[in-house]
Amino acid sequence: MRHAFIAASTLSLLLAGPVCAKTPEQVAAAALAASPVFDGHNDVPEQLRDRRKNMLAGFDFNDTTGTADPAKGAAAMHTDLKRLKAGKVGAQFWSVYVSANLPEPQAVQATLEQIDVMKRLIARHPGQLQFCTDSACVEGAWKQGRIASLLGMEGGHSIGGSLAVLRQMHALGARYMTLTHFKNLAWAESATDAPMAQGLTPFGKDVVREMQRLGMLVDLAHVSEKTMLDVVAVAKAPVIVSHSNARVVNHHPRNVPDSALDAIKANGGIVMVNFYPAYVVEDTRQWGSRRAGEEARLKSLNAGNPDAVKAGMAAWDKANPLPIGSIADVAAHIDHIARRIGVDHVGLGGDMDGIENTVQGMEDVSKYPALFVELARRGYSQADLEKIASRNLLRVMKGAEAYAKAHAGDAPIENPTTF
Repeated sequence: MRHAFIAASTLSLLLAGPVCAKTPEQVAAAALAASPVFDGHNDVPEQLRDRRKNMLAGFDFNDTTGTADPAKGAAAMHTDLKRLKAGKVGAQFWSVYVSANLPEPQAVQATLEQIDVMKRLIARHPGQLQFCTDSACVEGAWKQGRIASLLGMEGGHSIGGSLAVLRQMHALGARYMTLTHFKNLAWAESATDAPMAQGLTPFGKDVVREMQRLGMLVDLAHVSEKTMLDVVAVAKAPVIVSHSNARVVNHHPRNVPDSALDAIKANGGIVMVNFYPAYVVEDTRQWGSRRAGEEARLKSLNAGNPDAVKAGMAAWDKANPLPIGSIADVAAHIDHIARRIGVDHVGLGGDMDGIENTVQGMEDVSKYPALFVELARRGYSQADLEKIASRNLLRVMKGAEAYAKAHAGDAPIENPTTF
């Protein structure tokens, strides 16, 4: 009887035909159809400011491939509506970044201008973009075939040391704030500035508390390890790292060390991997250091002769081409984060239009599917890829919104004015 059962089972399988496993391309396509990309950081607003002084007249966001300006050293933009659609991008945090070198009152004004220009750009394309401030709107935009468009502030200098300004930025629609950019603030330590006595000051901790009371995501990109750990110790809702990588893979201080990865897992947060070679590829970071050393050497040897320095650097660049890496290098960061703290805590923050170059294969916003194919080749399931694409960030947003709803009756935290 046993042999008869085996024979019957075999016959039924033969009659049913071969079981075909999905190819990596099919797995990636199915994942992105079910869960489009929700990217954590894109710098189109910065490009509008730098290239056009925030003047939208004559700007065609349907196709920006012709925006290169070689005379000014400006490459073509990475982002437009056509390529967002090709890249299966369903939601985007647009970064309303302004320079951390601005005096804080001026930074506040400039941030308001960046919020305004991005809102105006979204409003110009109602069939393709939808301004959103919560997760329900994101999901609703997808159902209507639109790209959910949210705003994120890059750097606490944008609030000028004022919780009142923070609240007003939230009222205008900002839904995350990166606590620092490349410079320290009086209340928070950056990853790329001189170490402070502490990561977050008492006021910095109040900033985190007030952001979470409002439902605003706390972003740890650009901050130091001390600041990361201080934030997570204070945070009651999930946090994000909107566009950083794993420091074990690339030792740049902008990347997230394992100590912080572990803390972010315990917090329920997410680390969103970006595509900038200096943060992705360790050899690129080392190349930058070697180049800076050569430039310093030439300046020392050729004091008062900048032409000699320029010629020397041109010769060095020719002999030492920039290594930019590939999609596989991006996947290596995702692998490390997923192995260390789980695939539930990984996302994408490409930093498109905020970087001068990308790894090979991720040249613009149309290329996201290629990364998902690479991940599928490495064994990530469709469910894993759906999480990385958008489900993880949606979960984090919903956690922040739930915390804010539970604390809607809490009084705003106050701080005194300074002038």
